[in-house]
Amino acid sequence: MTNADVQTWAAVIGIETHVELSTKSKMFCGRRADIPDEPNTASCPACLAPPGAPPVPNEQAIEGIVTIGTALGCTINESSLFYRKNYFYPDLPKNYQISQYTFPVCEFGSLDVEVDGEPTTIGITRVHMEEDTGKSSHVGGGDGRIHDADHTLLDFNRAGVPLVEIVTEPDIRSPEQARAYGAELQRIVRALGVSDAKLEAGSMRFDANVSVRRAGTETLGTRTETKNVNSLRSLQRAIAFEIDRQIGVLEDGGVIVQETRHWNEDTGATSSMRTKEESEDYRYFQDPDLLPLEVSAEWRERVKASLPELPAQMRARFRNAGVDAVTAEILVDSAELAELFEAAVAGGAPGKLIGNWLTGEAIAWSRREEIEVNESDLTAEHLIELATMIEDGKLSSTAGKDVLTAAMAGEGAPHDIAAARDLLQVSDEGAILEAVDMVLADNPDAVDKIAAGDDKPIGFLMGQVMRHMGGKADPTIVKQILRDRTKGA
Repeated sequence: MTNADVQTWAAVIGIETHVELSTKSKMFCGRRADIPDEPNTASCPACLAPPGAPPVPNEQAIEGIVTIGTALGCTINESSLFYRKNYFYPDLPKNYQISQYTFPVCEFGSLDVEVDGEPTTIGITRVHMEEDTGKSSHVGGGDGRIHDADHTLLDFNRAGVPLVEIVTEPDIRSPEQARAYGAELQRIVRALGVSDAKLEAGSMRFDANVSVRRAGTETLGTRTETKNVNSLRSLQRAIAFEIDRQIGVLEDGGVIVQETRHWNEDTGATSSMRTKEESEDYRYFQDPDLLPLEVSAEWRERVKASLPELPAQMRARFRNAGVDAVTAEILVDSAELAELFEAAVAGGAPGKLIGNWLTGEAIAWSRREEIEVNESDLTAEHLIELATMIEDGKLSSTAGKDVLTAAMAGEGAPHDIAAARDLLQVSDEGAILEAVDMVLADNPDAVDKIAAGDDKPIGFLMGQVMRHMGGKADPTIVKQILRDRTKGA
């Protein structure tokens, strides 16, 4: 959008996120859901819904949705209902989906995100339980859309897999906020261990509802829904495109049609799929085969007590250990880096230094070598030893980075590496004193300026001493001797 557009129009965004739960069996039957099978080998009558195959709810899946809802601060309803959501699609053999409608398991939660230092609270309308559909593969042309395909392959293995839908309030105001929300939600789901939340594999996917309105007004515009976006980058791009498209239509005097749209990653554009359905089009009615779902107070309290540390709590703890916001976020996003960081800090190493090393030199080395940090030879003990050497003046910070990468490459313990590479700093005051006297004798003008009250030449003289000693002199000792030698000169 241009600056003029930003001032004239405001975006209103809501996101529906589908999360496949990592349960052993499906939502309403005993078929395995945790093992990849050949197409159409993991379905049963309860998945495909011929007469006489009643559904039975999966208790592990209910535990999963209660866990998600609790982590998002939702009210966990003691009683909820399953409905039949009626619609036809080739990969929905029942012609209806078991879902929830008026009485979901969880509602009225929130999630805090931050973009460019600006915190925002995004309301969670509801978190409800349903089952996934089968998978359609549209083959023979186009960009994977049914309209352009020569034929479609159907795989019903996914039909009936437990699916949690998380619906936000229309509180999001920018593509960047939407991406931040999606990233934080993915972190939470992974921390809870209820799903792998792999966007690329489809176990977590987004539907983005977007509308625009005149800035300063409260009346909502007509919304569109962009379906099945499967990456954070695509979520941001799809929303940005849709905002610009809608503004363009309205600026040209057109009308926004309420519809479902498709995101094309290759073209970077959305396109119309079908007119958007309203709730009455689905003809919801309570599933006659399923009793009300009861979640007792004891169950709710047990889930609440078992929650792990959530990403926001971990970031706050890392910040308290001395790292900045960006470093904390990188550490939280990598369980391996976080584990190394925590172990090193617990062993007495300074958090700021360790955080900078892990998110700087360690990551850079792993990318160059095309190996994960946790697959290298770096240990928390190495980090502690290396930090201690720098704090004790045995190694310079610059040399420390070289030793770190050498330790990752398997060259041994930090002290042995530093000794083998002749990187250990000289703390022998006699040797440093001799070098200082030589430098002072060669730079009388600098000495005179210091004597006149100008301390700027101190840095220059330190550099000369360090160069004379091959960069291995302890800078703290060098600086002190320089000050002593030039005092009253």
